[in-house]
Amino acid sequence: MADLNEMLVAWTGEIDSFMYTYILVILLVFVGIYYTIRTKAVQIRYIKDMFTQLTEKKHVQGEKSISSFQALMVSTASRVGTGNIAGIATAVATGGPGAIFWMWLMALIGAASAFIESTLAQIYKIRGKEGEFRGGPAYYIQQGLGKRWLGIIFAWALILCFAFGFNGLQAFNMTSALEYYIPDYATNGTAVGVGIVLIVFTAFVIFGGAKRISIITSIIVPIMAIAYILIALWTTIANIGELPAVFGTIFQSAFNFQSIAGGFAGSVVMLGIKRGLFSNEAGMGSAPNAASVSHPVKQGLVQSLSVYIDTLLICTCSAMMVMVFWVQDPETAMALNGMPLVQMAVNNAVGEVGIHFITFAIFAFAFSSLIGNYFYAETNFRYIFKNTKWGMLIFRVLCLAAIFYGCVNSFDLAWNLADIFMGFMAIINLVAILLLGKWALAALDDYTRQRKEGKDPVFIAASVPGMPACECWTTADLPNFGDNPVEEYIEEAASLDSEGLR
Repeated sequence: MADLNEMLVAWTGEIDSFMYTYILVILLVFVGIYYTIRTKAVQIRYIKDMFTQLTEKKHVQGEKSISSFQALMVSTASRVGTGNIAGIATAVATGGPGAIFWMWLMALIGAASAFIESTLAQIYKIRGKEGEFRGGPAYYIQQGLGKRWLGIIFAWALILCFAFGFNGLQAFNMTSALEYYIPDYATNGTAVGVGIVLIVFTAFVIFGGAKRISIITSIIVPIMAIAYILIALWTTIANIGELPAVFGTIFQSAFNFQSIAGGFAGSVVMLGIKRGLFSNEAGMGSAPNAASVSHPVKQGLVQSLSVYIDTLLICTCSAMMVMVFWVQDPETAMALNGMPLVQMAVNNAVGEVGIHFITFAIFAFAFSSLIGNYFYAETNFRYIFKNTKWGMLIFRVLCLAAIFYGCVNSFDLAWNLADIFMGFMAIINLVAILLLGKWALAALDDYTRQRKEGKDPVFIAASVPGMPACECWTTADLPNFGDNPVEEYIEEAASLDSEGLR
């Protein structure tokens, strides 16, 4: 069994290194910079609007519609998980402290990609049978590019990524958090026991028998997240004298070009980009939400803000705790990786009670992510197969099996599988938003023009020259917007020629 695991680690490691070194890093950076330039750095110049959009109310009636703020909470909750904690520690331990800098930089660049994909998800969203909105890459690939087969490929990639890659990794991180309490947990049956308990609880939820379990995501997880941020802030403030050494170590490692050139696949740049993508998902196509807003750009801005919250706030909290420990006790810190490194960093900050807190927090975050990831995958499974009762049963059983396998998996294989599946998904989505991005840019021009005129921007697809037909964004969807009536907006927009847009 050990030989098989070593073979799988080596094989997946080769695929992982090739994919990121020669394809994904180049594509991520190119798309992020390209749309930063084409949008004139929308992720920076419209920061104020990102916050003001959170207060916008629903403009479409019905219980199934959600506001921009609710969509932000959904996408942020999907992003915030063990990747913000164990992922950062893994990047620092494997690639070096400089990975933090490259993670920050990719968040800033990636926010432009997040804006484009979320705006496209809004433009091409559809209305479900019960009045709810559905949207995302599979939908804008099918409608915008007219290629359902490619939408299906993306949906399969998302299923592999979330149901098998991410959920396997979440399960692994949960069991590895027990290493402090139970040495050699992976070989004494503990991992198997955790796996059995996890699939029982997860099955209880996904088969529809435990709606009250939502208390974990709606109450416990936010409380734990706030407590985690407070501990990180306390650690940073209490050790403020260490900050020059912390930032010095980060920047010195980030620009150690000799080390980078010597092994780019495992360098600080690569690990920063990988763990940043795993954490904030900018460009992956997982976060776009079909919220109920009056203009697609508004939701695009909100999703850019979610990238900032995830990486520049929460991941930085993890980074500061790990780095304070790193500069105070480098010998111990360098010998650890993943969850054990985080636990010892928290122990260094607040004592042993911190280990117990972070262990519980990891279980809460990870279980919440298991459920959220599953429903992402199920939505895409239903996109592929419209009505398949037995197919859904088999799908759920396979998802539970992936969780169990994650619990007994090894560190390297768990991360390699998650990175590979994440990479396939991101590549498809990045190519799609490159092909369709002109319509998001057209929507941004429309939004900017109305803002300059002092209006609350309203989007009517037919009024944008050349815009393909959309299922939503008609006058029927936007009955009244107060000082900016639809009739007036259409009349003004119709007077524009195509040269008035990008």
